[in-house]
Amino acid sequence: MLQPVVRRSWAPEGHTPIHKSWDRHDRLSVISAISLSPRRRRLGLHFAVHDHNIVHGDFEAFVAGLLGCLQRPVILVIDRWSVHRAGVKRLLLRFWRRLQIEWLPPYAPELNPDEQVWTRTKYVDLANFIPDDVVQLDRAVRRSLRRTQSQQHLLRSFFKHAKLKL
Repeated sequence: MLQPVVRRSWAPEGHTPIHKSWDRHDRLSVISAISLSPRRRRLGLHFAVHDHNIVHGDFEAFVAGLLGCLQRPVILVIDRWSVHRAGVKRLLLRFWRRLQIEWLPPYAPELNPDEQVWTRTKYVDLANFIPDDVVQLDRAVRRSLRRTQSQQHLLRSFFKHAKLKL
């Protein structure tokens, strides 16, 4: 959202830090996935940014694009968000030979390493960030995700946080 995620900030002693923003409700929706190469054990971060709320068609297109990037069969581990549940049947009909679905337990975001991508993006890279408009927010989100994409140790730490072995 265009509203900042306010975190701790610094200011000279005696001067309260002030974040100037106004009540703006424009937003972006982003979908992401972390992939694991079975041979090289290399992690990848894939994402797509949308200027609207993500619906099952966006999820289906994202997974289809992911399957286009990854040449082997894919086990997709997903949470039970309604958009995911709505898109899974059509994806399995389309990609039944290459796609297997495994569901995370309900209400268990702590088991999802991809949640740490968003924790880092929102609360570290974009903390206290006040964009002028959606375009600036889009650039900042993409820059943050590309930076995360290139850091294998960081992606591995997301699995460690979820207490999952690679």
